[in-house]
Amino acid sequence: MTISSHVTTFDGLPIVRFDAAAEPPADPSTVAWRVQATEYDSPSEELVGTMESLLAYVPAESIRALVIGQWGSAYDTPAPVDLLVSLAPRLTGLRALFLGEMTFEECEISWIRHGDVTGLLEAYPALEVLRVRGADGLRLRPVRHEALRELAFESGGLPAELVRAVAACDLPALTHLELWLGVDEYGGDATVADLAPVLAGERLPALRHLALCNAEIADEVAAAVATAPVVARLAVLDLSRGTMTDAGLDALLAGQPLTHLHRLDLYHHYLSEEAARRAVARLAGVRLAGVRVDVSDPQEPDEDDGEVYRYTAVGE
Repeated sequence: MTISSHVTTFDGLPIVRFDAAAEPPADPSTVAWRVQATEYDSPSEELVGTMESLLAYVPAESIRALVIGQWGSAYDTPAPVDLLVSLAPRLTGLRALFLGEMTFEECEISWIRHGDVTGLLEAYPALEVLRVRGADGLRLRPVRHEALRELAFESGGLPAELVRAVAACDLPALTHLELWLGVDEYGGDATVADLAPVLAGERLPALRHLALCNAEIADEVAAAVATAPVVARLAVLDLSRGTMTDAGLDALLAGQPLTHLHRLDLYHHYLSEEAARRAVARLAGVRLAGVRVDVSDPQEPDEDDGEVYRYTAVGE
């Protein structure tokens, strides 16, 4: 599966693509502004000009959320981190940033080129939401950030070095962490050992929503989560989009109680019908409202010359 459509909301705001010919909203802070190059191979200078046009179109300090789409030759040109860092003194109201919101027609997720995104967190100390799509060349240095409440890295393969950097960050306000671990073929070489500090939760005291999803190692992740200290304070546990089998689910259910969860997301899985029913029966009726267990989108493995293949929801 690939990403075939753009998101329409971000951080609770409707997304509006910047168009200098259109009438601006009465309150520019009530929308998330989408900025992108016109073509997938546009020169990088075009995005610079478009950003300057946006800042002339509405007061810079009124921009609360930005969605950066294709920046031109994204398969070869790193994300415009330096541009966004340079604009920080003007974008004083920015609270949410989505970097790389592209469909497969604009650039396949595993081809989206990045560099070091640490500068974004350093330049925007009031930033509350950072979402990054793509992981080719993606780097992060461990930082402390007081305001960030949501951090997400969407990928077809998240490098172990990036996972370890996230785990080493001090993020006292973070309530939502989302890591699309992906597959080794596209750079997703993280192991459960790399996730250990996240699962311990010591640097994430406010965490309530943990997504370790799109994982080729879904069964191993499930087994590690089964005894992870952080789980006891989660409201949402998301292990979706991966290759989970009955073995992974058995390990998860044999571990610590999950009855405190509001939601357990296992969407896109390789569970048997019996195992899927068991997960729902085990958890859905335990509280007054029950745990919402999503076991939709079951998959069947492929077989070729005796080899069995299971695929994450998002790869290339």
